[in-house]
Amino acid sequence: MKTEKRTLHELAEGFTTNEIDQEKIREAVQDMLAAFGENPQREGLIRTPDRVARMYEELLAGYRIDPEEMINEACFNVTYDEMVVVRDIEFYSLCEHHMLPFLGRAHVAYLPKGRVIGLSKIPRIVDMYARRLQVQERMTRQIADFLHGLLEPHGVAVVVEALHLCSMMRGVKKHGARMTTSAMHGAFRSSLATRQEFLDNISRGSEPLQF
Repeated sequence: MKTEKRTLHELAEGFTTNEIDQEKIREAVQDMLAAFGENPQREGLIRTPDRVARMYEELLAGYRIDPEEMINEACFNVTYDEMVVVRDIEFYSLCEHHMLPFLGRAHVAYLPKGRVIGLSKIPRIVDMYARRLQVQERMTRQIADFLHGLLEPHGVAVVVEALHLCSMMRGVKKHGARMTTSAMHGAFRSSLATRQEFLDNISRGSEPLQF
């Protein structure tokens, strides 16, 4: 039985129209500064709550990116069945466990089945999910699932490489450790040759992640 096609808002898992509550963030930051033993009223900190509130509005904008406005009908009917790869897409995100940054690169590929998407939209899809409180594994899957549901291609592949400040600044304190995650749909999962072509493509000329 064929399932009903999901809307873009349904595909964009976590999408909300609710605005961020900057006043609550300012109050919380002021309380935290006092809890740290600082004086929230001293010159260097008096505007910090406002700065932090505006920062989080930017860093967590992914929840409020409307996928319909983002895609804006930039899917086209094209007769093309070779692999499309967009590699080395830089992203910045916040780990949901410690709210510290993790950052790196995403590599995205798909095998069209009559429909392609505008080149600039793939980095925007990555940003939509990166600019949230995240774990890398879920973000990788969300990017792949969104493209798979949007284009219904022969296959989708996503590989994400990232450095996590929560393991560099605290805990194990391993500066060079990076994490790699992947999500595959369709031909990339079922065909070893297709998957290997993608992996060879993204590894060619790749430089190590570094700050």
